Amino acid sequence: MKRPTITDIAWRAGVSKGAVSYALNGKPGVSEPTRERILAIAAELGWQPSSAARALSDGRAGAIGLVIDRPARTLGIEPFFMQLISGIEAELAESAEALLLKVTEDRDAEMDTYRRWWAARRVDGVILVDLCAGDPRVGLIEELKLPAVVVGGPAGKGSLAGVWSDDAGAMRAVVDHLAALGHRAIARVAGPATFLHTAVRSKAFSSAARRRRLARATTIHADYTGEAGAQATRRLLSGPTPPTAIVFDNDVMAVAALAVAQEMRVPVPERLSIVAWDDSALCELVHPALTAVRRNIAEHGARAAALLLRLVAGEPITDAECSAPTLATRGSTAPPVDAEPIK
Repeated sequence: MKRPTITDIAWRAGVSKGAVSYALNGKPGVSEPTRERILAIAAELGWQPSSAARALSDGRAGAIGLVIDRPARTLGIEPFFMQLISGIEAELAESAEALLLKVTEDRDAEMDTYRRWWAARRVDGVILVDLCAGDPRVGLIEELKLPAVVVGGPAGKGSLAGVWSDDAGAMRAVVDHLAALGHRAIARVAGPATFLHTAVRSKAFSSAARRRRLARATTIHADYTGEAGAQATRRLLSGPTPPTAIVFDNDVMAVAALAVAQEMRVPVPERLSIVAWDDSALCELVHPALTAVRRNIAEHGARAAALLLRLVAGEPITDAECSAPTLATRGSTAPPVDAEPIK
């Protein structure tokens, strides 16, 4: 099937190609009735502007980029990125921009992707995720002068604008919830220690544990996979003094932990309470349903995309804090059987 061109539109409308160009680009040079007739014919033929031609005329690629530096097997089971992408796509739906997604296996490959995209003008801007301490991507993006918005912050993002929610406040709410139930020994299975959001949550977890005067508050790190969550849970529950509650940095690890507890005959929530980070359908499909931190991840994606579109258009932008996380309490948390009354 032949792709319609402005020549086809001009022939159908009985006008010159120049008149068609004026009409399609909203420029003066044709009468209003002629413009409407040309636009109607273009719609009938299914004409769409050529991205290559547009790039030559205004330097725009018509796409924004997102690089995810995670193993592909992880992305297939972790709802976080699917929700983030859905928010981005919802914001782009009414614009001419598309989303260019790339999955890499290490940080060097991600850096090389930004350099190639910038050199080839493949994208108009990028969205950065998973900020790390001293993140080299921030300096590279600033050096390339590539428009960018970070999902994360407010610290560690350099001069780039960011979108985030109050992770520290959410972690305090989790510890307060468990302490109020009578838990005195709480463990946390966190994501990679290199991520800034992990550090923010770890600091808040330790601070809240001291404020609540918990007997033990332990943090160990994993990679967000179910396998890592299961291994961490077995290690914690097999120790001489197992915790009575465990907080996980994502839903996949929490679901895996529930399976391990059932396998080890540790009843949930009577002997072990479980809390997941980032509520999802997974948390409600298991039994007992998991208590979880609920963040609007789609909102993060939509606001990051909206800011980036404004930045690409030459508008000034500022940081944006998304709606505050909430704690959805369900059947996986309860007072431990030997809990002492809270004073």
